[in-house]
Amino acid sequence: ANKGRDSLEMLRLAVKRVKEAGWAPVQMDVTVIAEQPTLIRHRDKMRAKLAGALGVEMGAVMVKGKTNERMGWIGKGRGLAVIAVATLEAV
Repeated sequence: ANKGRDSLEMLRLAVKRVKEAGWAPVQMDVTVIAEQPTLIRHRDKMRAKLAGALGVEMGAVMVKGKTNERMGWIGKGRGLAVIAVATLEAV
């Protein structure tokens, strides 16, 4: 059902639902696990887009990359994984 759907729009919808439930995002920490490409050139643009979708300052969004040390399907370049944790506060 979500194939081809804009992931930032999905995040905005999730934030809307969270706010309707009486909560608001405070910060987000994202780790992208991939062998290639490196994120350094894209990190600030990613942070800015995520911050906009969350409704927080860019300084509240951390994005970092790491490899999987060539292990498993990620290490063989067959995909990537993302771990994202958001802190919420009651409003």
